[in-house]
Amino acid sequence: MKKKSSQIIFDILFQKSKKTDIKSDEEQFQDNTNKYKFYFSYFVKDAMLILFAIASAGFGLKGFLIPNSFIDGGVTGISLLLQQITGISLSVLLIVINLPFLAVGFSQIGKTFAIKSIIAIIGLALAIYFIPYPVVTTDKLLVAIFGGFFLGLGIGLSIRGGAVIDGTEVLAIYLTKRIGLTIGDIILIFNTIIFLFGAYILSVEIALYAILTYLAASRTVDFVIEGVEEYTGVSIISNKSEEIRLAVIENLGRGVTLYSGKRGFGKQGDELQKVDIVYTVVTRLELTKLKREIDKIDPDAFVFMNSIKDAHGGVIKKRPLRK
Repeated sequence: MKKKSSQIIFDILFQKSKKTDIKSDEEQFQDNTNKYKFYFSYFVKDAMLILFAIASAGFGLKGFLIPNSFIDGGVTGISLLLQQITGISLSVLLIVINLPFLAVGFSQIGKTFAIKSIIAIIGLALAIYFIPYPVVTTDKLLVAIFGGFFLGLGIGLSIRGGAVIDGTEVLAIYLTKRIGLTIGDIILIFNTIIFLFGAYILSVEIALYAILTYLAASRTVDFVIEGVEEYTGVSIISNKSEEIRLAVIENLGRGVTLYSGKRGFGKQGDELQKVDIVYTVVTRLELTKLKREIDKIDPDAFVFMNSIKDAHGGVIKKRPLRK
């Protein structure tokens, strides 16, 4: 018995939609797989950063600061100061004093951040308690500088891994939303109070070395978070923008973005001249060569620059500097 034409059309449409569903399921499976790979790679990266952070901060504390009765700024400084006064284990103090800051971080920043930070701080406390770090030196200047360096390296790596091992900045973020001070101002006031207590309870000399430790640590944190390389964004306004664009690409091997603009210098009613604005990002080592390339093409070009903390993607980190 022959099928009716309507039944045949229905079967064709059904088969087509079925194939479409199968293809859709396969694409969905592939998307999910890629998503899991992406999250897993970031999980491994964050975990490794936090592990290195714990090892570095533990070395800075137990190998330099603790044996020489030095302190630092932040929550770590409070913990070191209380250890000197009470004799309570630093491992216990680090966890207890950081808990209120992490509670603030949970509400202000997020659940994942708080969980990572709790794991990182507990890991640091366990590392200080169980790992027999060697005492490197008793020279006060070396203790202050390198103790701060390794502690700052640990703090910076933990931040790169999406956590903190010192809750000072979490408090600063919370307070800056409620009072008219910047994060930097709050941290400065917070640490000044710690150093004053250190000078009163321990000695002025220890407090002065603590300031040096804090400066070494904070500078190291900046290097780790922002990167050692310093990038500069360069904007170039010239009638020879095409030649400059090609020079940047071919002679420096860097990427370029063009903005459409108009020259603004003119009287009312004057027709403003259209111009392409060349924008590129280079390292500080390339600035001299870039200026030379611009001067060769257009000595009258208007060039202005701005500092960039870090650059991600594009060709700046993929292609080497051309000589």
